[in-house]
Amino acid sequence: QVQFEESGGGLVQPGGSLRLTCVALGDPIATLGWYRQAPGQPRELVASIAGTNNIYYTNAVSGRFTVSREPDKYMWYLQMNSLKPDAAATYYCHQAGSLGPVNDTWGQGTQVTVSP
Repeated sequence: QVQFEESGGGLVQPGGSLRLTCVALGDPIATLGWYRQAPGQPRELVASIAGTNNIYYTNAVSGRFTVSREPDKYMWYLQMNSLKPDAAATYYCHQAGSLGPVNDTWGQGTQVTVSP
């Protein structure tokens, strides 16, 4: 059993930045994925990290987002720079599997709004 807690979302202008924080409680996590879901859209993976340096970014965020992990802690960050309106979504962290998110309970997520 793993619980995920996301924080750090908010309202930013286009081109602005936010840093999201994820904490996982309970069982260990091997690969942590950051996901987002915009209204009317499917949830999608935006970044993942295994350990501290095995990192993946989707093309939509590559070069603008950075994922990292606190050493020896189940705490991760998603630094979001140069935010565009299409980044507006609810962001979740969750254990990532090879074919998608692992079947665990999702957290409430943290909402990111990009607006002038």
